[in-house]
Amino acid sequence: MKYFLTTAIDFVNSRPHLGTAYEKITADIIARYRRLAGYDTHFLMGNDEHSQNVFRKAAEQGKDPLAYCDEMEQVFRDVWKRLDLSFDDFIRTTDRQRHFPAVQKMAQACLDNGDIYEGSYEGWYCEGCEAFKPEKDLVDGTCPIHKTKPQWIKEKNWFFRLSKYQQPLLKHYADHPSFIEPEIRRNEILRLVEGGLEDISMSRAGQSWGIPVPFDPTSVVYVWFDALINYAAAVGYGWDDAQFNKWWPASLHVVGKDITRFHCVIWPAMLMSARVALPAQVFGHGWVYFKGERMSKTMGNIVDPLDAANRFGPDPLRLYLAKEIPYGGDGDFTWERFEEKYNADLANNLGNLVNRVASMTERYQQGRIRATGGGALAAVATESVSAYRAAMNGHALHDGAAAAFRLVSAANNYIAETQPWALAKAPAQAERLNGVLADTAEAVRIAATLLSPIMPSSSVEILRRLGDDRPLKERRLDADAAWRSTGERQILNAGALWPRIEAEKVGVNVTDEQKPAAAPATQAGPAPVAPVSPVAPVAPVAPVAPAIITIDDFMKIELKTAKVLEAEKMPKSQRLLKLKVDAGEAEPRTILAGIAESYEPEQLIGKSVVIVANLAPRKMMGLESNGMVLAASPEGGAAFVINSEPAPPGTRVR
Repeated sequence: MKYFLTTAIDFVNSRPHLGTAYEKITADIIARYRRLAGYDTHFLMGNDEHSQNVFRKAAEQGKDPLAYCDEMEQVFRDVWKRLDLSFDDFIRTTDRQRHFPAVQKMAQACLDNGDIYEGSYEGWYCEGCEAFKPEKDLVDGTCPIHKTKPQWIKEKNWFFRLSKYQQPLLKHYADHPSFIEPEIRRNEILRLVEGGLEDISMSRAGQSWGIPVPFDPTSVVYVWFDALINYAAAVGYGWDDAQFNKWWPASLHVVGKDITRFHCVIWPAMLMSARVALPAQVFGHGWVYFKGERMSKTMGNIVDPLDAANRFGPDPLRLYLAKEIPYGGDGDFTWERFEEKYNADLANNLGNLVNRVASMTERYQQGRIRATGGGALAAVATESVSAYRAAMNGHALHDGAAAAFRLVSAANNYIAETQPWALAKAPAQAERLNGVLADTAEAVRIAATLLSPIMPSSSVEILRRLGDDRPLKERRLDADAAWRSTGERQILNAGALWPRIEAEKVGVNVTDEQKPAAAPATQAGPAPVAPVSPVAPVAPVAPVAPAIITIDDFMKIELKTAKVLEAEKMPKSQRLLKLKVDAGEAEPRTILAGIAESYEPEQLIGKSVVIVANLAPRKMMGLESNGMVLAASPEGGAAFVINSEPAPPGTRVR
């Protein structure tokens, strides 16, 4: 099975921003999934360099345009390497060995088949899009994407007969319903084509930066006609028929929603004209906004993907973009939300689970476990793998990530329910203890396998700790996501994978707001009290204002969710209950809480509560209490601060 996947090629007049990186990361996840599923996969990326914006940028820097593009290729490659992208090929439109012959061959083929003719063009041209804009596509006279007024251009051009392909395109859409995805993009393109198509320019006159038109050396091929051909050029069109026959047609083009018209209308029409097979599918993804606004240099809200990757590492960024943005729709990025998801998904959930399994296995069984069969977790794993496979086959990356994390959450809950720490105290439960730890480790292994396309480096490390150090390229979904009920393995306890990030430790403003530094807070002491005459009326004493603390003071308090495992009344006390709670640690902790007058012990079993986890231990009635349960005090009673939608034990409360 072969799978040829491409992304849009990028203009190099500026560095990649997070929106550009989103496309590449999600395409990389698809490519890695296809390899995991057993496909012979070829993943293509590249740069679009015959742009007048690129030419002008090079001129601004006093550089030859090709030399400038050479420099920018390294800039892009450095970013993609940092984001752990696994592309197999990188095409540039200035490639004279591959791209030039492909463009000239297709242009000549379209001419020979009667679909290119000479004429004059007069109309609007957006420099930002480097595209001609029909009047009906403008909004209040401006480009809806770049918010600028296009130029009025009149020049002699060669035209491509796009209008000829209206009905063939509509027939192709009908015969191949999955050609355009998601559905919202398909509907947009259908309305566009049903409304009629106009012939388009395929050349620009009076320019030297570009590929010469083979039948008119005084003109160069228009940048969009040129750029689209890269997908075929990279795999041999025009220069290596054997390689082209191996990989073409492409299985999937991943592009932004703003350029689906080029890829779903112009590109297939060009291929029809040149008598070349059409790609199987075009997927138009949405945009990544920053605090609800599209990223742009003019607005000054560009997020550099390297800043995001350097914050917590590339894998947390990849997970955020895959899991938090429904693929095909628009999504939003904020530094604050990025940190919240890092702590919730990785530090508190997956990372905590890996650490618990490793530490308990080391403590109770010298790191050695033996598989004993399936059980409740095996059933969850089977369901998760099935849901994951269906989601990833349909490019629903967010649902694929969610399926893997359902297994992670189930494993955390399984630990709380089976209480390995209690089993470890009973020698007769040794076999049961081994089974619990083995099942949990197996669930983690499968979850790491499912997450490997999204978080490749982290998954490799998790699997290494679970005793499997094979490289990802050797893993296959059918075999490695199947539950293993036999065999032994040595578990490695190597510390936290994702340490929890505290706000004051992060070098950027996590609230996304640049605020002036506040003046140091001062705490006023009580006003001096004047002597009171025994016969004088006493004025009411004003209540003392609560002490003010700084954010630094607050961040010292570690609040966590905890699940109540056991509860009992303390003898000789009307107020205290003795609670045993799972706070996401290797063993449960004991907390004495003064809530006996408000709650019966049995009411609390299984409840999720919030505790102060880093309170110094203290002895009460001969027992050590390790933490404090948060509760309100209405009318002298107690009301728990209970998490209505229980998070995994140990989740940080912010």
